[in-house]
Amino acid sequence: MRDDFDYFPAPSKVNLFLRITGRREDGYHSLQTVFRMLDFTDLVGIRLVPENVIRRVSQHPWTDTEDLAVRAARLLAKHGSVKQGVELHIAKRIPFGGGLGGGSSDAATVLVVLNKLWGLNLKRGELQNLAVSLGADVPFFVYGQSAFAEGIGEQIVPLKLPDGWYLVVHPNCFVSTQTVFDDPELTRNSKPIKIADFSLHEGQNDLQEAVCRLYPEVLSALEWLGQFGTAAMSGSGSSVFCSFTTLERAKAAQAQIPPRWFGFVARGMDRHPLVDWTDD
Repeated sequence: MRDDFDYFPAPSKVNLFLRITGRREDGYHSLQTVFRMLDFTDLVGIRLVPENVIRRVSQHPWTDTEDLAVRAARLLAKHGSVKQGVELHIAKRIPFGGGLGGGSSDAATVLVVLNKLWGLNLKRGELQNLAVSLGADVPFFVYGQSAFAEGIGEQIVPLKLPDGWYLVVHPNCFVSTQTVFDDPELTRNSKPIKIADFSLHEGQNDLQEAVCRLYPEVLSALEWLGQFGTAAMSGSGSSVFCSFTTLERAKAAQAQIPPRWFGFVARGMDRHPLVDWTDD
């Protein structure tokens, strides 16, 4: 981190279940999922600058047109006719391509913080509507609470979830979301469920079978983690996770992770640390 930036948290997430319920005319898939935030975070550094420029100064593998954090800042600046510039420096902890929402969370934190620093004072719903164009997970992070989500992720209902600890294992492979959704054998017609019934389907992920077939290392991680409880894949992978009732049990399992993989223990959060930065 750098002393000349102010840093703000961008939590990771897991999907406690994920069902693909159809495919829309625009090509996007309709889904149902439950999002759970974790206290394992990126830190998004933000510094306002007088010149009319938006740029990221930390190292990253994308162009500006691919960088969700930069795109979020530019989207908000255009929407609010903002001329003041900003520099972004992101201290990454959340693995790339892991289904943990790192890039989406970074973008949401940029939207929430700049909405306040630029004095735009957009309501939460307005920010969520902007966030839809950045990706299916971004509106959830702007919403800032554990949630049951439908549609392409924009229809959100809050959920109160029990306390818990999670061991997350990233098998050090990058999953292409596009490749998974293009797979001809992907389940696309799961029957929608009611919110009250989601616990009966916890751990189900309609993307998991295709990912495990295309990326065998994800299957290996699931099988290894399954010795400690019900293991599931988050989002489109590659990260897998298992819940624990105590920190001690989660840490004991973490100590046994094969050295070729990366893992961390995190606590579930029902509220985003910045949820009160935006008015409803």
